[in-house]
Amino acid sequence: MTGMTTTGASKDGNEEGVSRFVERFAAELTEAGMQRMASRVFAALLASEGASMTSAELAEQLRISPAAVSGAIRYLSQVGMVSRERDPGTRRERYVLHNELWYETFTRRDQVLVRWEKVLREGSELLGPKTAAGARTAETAEFFAFLQREMLGIMDRWAAYKEARGAEFSS
Repeated sequence: MTGMTTTGASKDGNEEGVSRFVERFAAELTEAGMQRMASRVFAALLASEGASMTSAELAEQLRISPAAVSGAIRYLSQVGMVSRERDPGTRRERYVLHNELWYETFTRRDQVLVRWEKVLREGSELLGPKTAAGARTAETAEFFAFLQREMLGIMDRWAAYKEARGAEFSS
């Protein structure tokens, strides 16, 4: 595609292709566990040239009600995937994808892994390390500790990779 306008419609008139992409990616997000309407709104923001849209733009593009947009934005805001900004000189709000969205999302997930590991280790002690439940819980804690260590390395390698690629990612 040759680029898209703020609302996600491509400059070359491929609105149908953009719409298919948005719905396809939204279906994948929904399959992975995200709320359906939040998935659609997120995919529309991702596909928009400025990574930001108003409620009216989202409602029009996705053919949904403003209430559906509001509910999806509330969810996406709570999980830290979008933020609200005022359009300069107006009372309208724009919904904006966070910079470094995936990096931030996985970094927050890393913090969750640390908390889960702690609770699981405490649970293993409570259940008794020599019991089947205690051993299973201890192994789960160790799995989360492993994921957490690996995630830190992955994030460091991503930062180095992104820096090496430079201008490709800064558009």
